[in-house]
Amino acid sequence: MLHQRILFMEAEGGTDKWLDGHRRDTQPIVFALKTFGWDAEVLYYRDEWKDQIIEHATGRFDAYVSRVNPGNLKNGEAQYFETLRELTNRGLLGMSHPDAMQSFGAKDALVKLVESDFVPDDTYAYYTVEEFRAQFPKSLAGGERVLKQNRGSTGSGIWRVHVEDRSVVAEGEALPLTTWVKCTEAVDNHVEFHQLGDFMTFCEQYIVGENGMLVDMRFLPRIREGEVRLLMVGNQPIFVVHKKPADGEDSFSATLFSGAVYTYDKPELWSGLVDKFLEQLPSIRERLGGHDTPLIWTADFILDWDENGDDTYILGEFNCSCVGFTSHLDQGIQEKVAKEIIRLVESRKPVPEPAGSA
Repeated sequence: MLHQRILFMEAEGGTDKWLDGHRRDTQPIVFALKTFGWDAEVLYYRDEWKDQIIEHATGRFDAYVSRVNPGNLKNGEAQYFETLRELTNRGLLGMSHPDAMQSFGAKDALVKLVESDFVPDDTYAYYTVEEFRAQFPKSLAGGERVLKQNRGSTGSGIWRVHVEDRSVVAEGEALPLTTWVKCTEAVDNHVEFHQLGDFMTFCEQYIVGENGMLVDMRFLPRIREGEVRLLMVGNQPIFVVHKKPADGEDSFSATLFSGAVYTYDKPELWSGLVDKFLEQLPSIRERLGGHDTPLIWTADFILDWDENGDDTYILGEFNCSCVGFTSHLDQGIQEKVAKEIIRLVESRKPVPEPAGSA
């Protein structure tokens, strides 16, 4: 039975909320759904409300839309994802399913896509301190690197690492742990100098604990020309954001917080990248576990040169846990999201009513 009702999940607090306590881009989607004859309800999630939320949603809604920034969950995302999985077990369509959010949102998605055209083969993931200690001094010996923690945001825990004195580099050998390195964090482009061993000890915090890991990839100097972000709704590119880092010798961060300048373009102005990405999207989905693409998500790319000296694009990361689009509500993105929600729900095979539902 189709209810034509959608449940939106939010978390209380955080810097992404407006005066009414909701995200600025949640209510516009709700209103857009209502203009199309559908209904929607927004609930705040708390771990202690898990059972009540599940019972409230069962038999009343066709789908849920997650608008929760994991950083706003006091006890982490494990219980929240459990709740979303149970909602899908009860017949709700997940937008997005937690498995899809984890597969697309984790930084090691890059390593799983090494054989694609978008990720260099010298990209590594470290799930243990031992792996990190064994490989990173070798990869850094080959040139400047970027380390990315798994679940960071706005550049936190993303470090550009540069060897100050290349005379210590011996071809084919790992760097000594006493090597001095220049470390620049993307969150604000601040610079620190450390011996390699001390810096690696500091970075162990990103590996230990739940979902801990580090991705190690080549630094791409053309980041100074800007990062290119595709904003996607399902499989449809909505617009392209060109994010140029602030001027400065050490600037490489493309976040607004660090002073980057954003330019918003139509996808057709970046047709070379967009067409190639859409062509490979089925293969990307398969490599990341075969999940449906998230409802609202982004793919970030950096320019590089191929072996012929032509432009190519390197994937930096996906974002999908709670992508915002408040700066472009005037362009009707909320209507596109609402239409995609309706399309996805209506394309499902009929789901039997759970036993005991009204």
